[in-house]
Amino acid sequence: MNNQVLVKAKTAGGLPNWVGLDTSVIGPIAGLLLLCAVLTAFTENFMSLSNLLNVMDQVTVLGIMALGMTLVILIGGIDLSVGAVLALAIMVMSWLELVLGVPMWLAMLGAIAAGAICGGTTALLVVRAGLPSFIATLAMMSVARGLAYMVTDGAQVSGFPEWFSNLSVIRYGGVLSLTVTCFVLLALGFWFALKFTVSGRSLYAIGGSSKVAKLAGIRVKAYTSAVYIICGICAAVGGIITTSRLDTAGAGAGVGYELDVIAAVVIGGGSLKGGAGSVVGTIVGVLIIGVLRNGLNLAGISPFVQQVVIGAVIAFAVMLDQLKRKGD
Repeated sequence: MNNQVLVKAKTAGGLPNWVGLDTSVIGPIAGLLLLCAVLTAFTENFMSLSNLLNVMDQVTVLGIMALGMTLVILIGGIDLSVGAVLALAIMVMSWLELVLGVPMWLAMLGAIAAGAICGGTTALLVVRAGLPSFIATLAMMSVARGLAYMVTDGAQVSGFPEWFSNLSVIRYGGVLSLTVTCFVLLALGFWFALKFTVSGRSLYAIGGSSKVAKLAGIRVKAYTSAVYIICGICAAVGGIITTSRLDTAGAGAGVGYELDVIAAVVIGGGSLKGGAGSVVGTIVGVLIIGVLRNGLNLAGISPFVQQVVIGAVIAFAVMLDQLKRKGD
């Protein structure tokens, strides 16, 4: 069989399919617009340019990590280790630059390499050892978090070069920082790969049925390994941006991030059973979480209440996915 498996998405309202707006994205987009309307009506300055730029800054790390998670969920997997991998990448970068005196740009590459190694190890556990992704990534979460604490003995570190902190501070043209630009470019790259390449279509096929995909000539194990490595790299990039924004590093960074990342993909139309999801949907899911948090902060809502609200949104999104699949 030809390995160029085509996955056709339903177009929404006659919109061209290349835009990436299949029917699963219309609901999240409508929800985002409704949320913005409500917050505009009940909070001050929500629609101000400064606040909207602040929202973009806040969702950058979540967005980059969610791009990698989109690929994992597309093939029917899950990665619970991304928050811990983010922390390990941060501590490796800090150790290389502050302790060994490695140039910052090289330390950043070291952080990315750490993320790739974690993703590769997870891939080996899933592909070679045959462990369920839930168990494999749960183990990696524990290992990566422990290593993160071991690197600097759990100490907070700071003292990074000024140019590194400026990556997330200086807005070029008064709008976009380099970190937000990085997110935008990565999102465009992931969107193009999923919509227009054989590899992207193959991920949908694997998520639909890995056995059928294998019979179609798709290298399921190779794609699965690549997806986990990419997810690890995305977590590491998120760690670099987190450190740039905070100008400090700690092994406790990223705790609970995996839940927000998975939630963003699911809210955006991704299915935990695999075979469904898109970059456009994931970005909408990221924005829903970011806008919701920002709006609740503007309204003076307690962070504890915010967690309850976001948890309810996640449950509602998964419930809708289950109902939609039963109706198909």
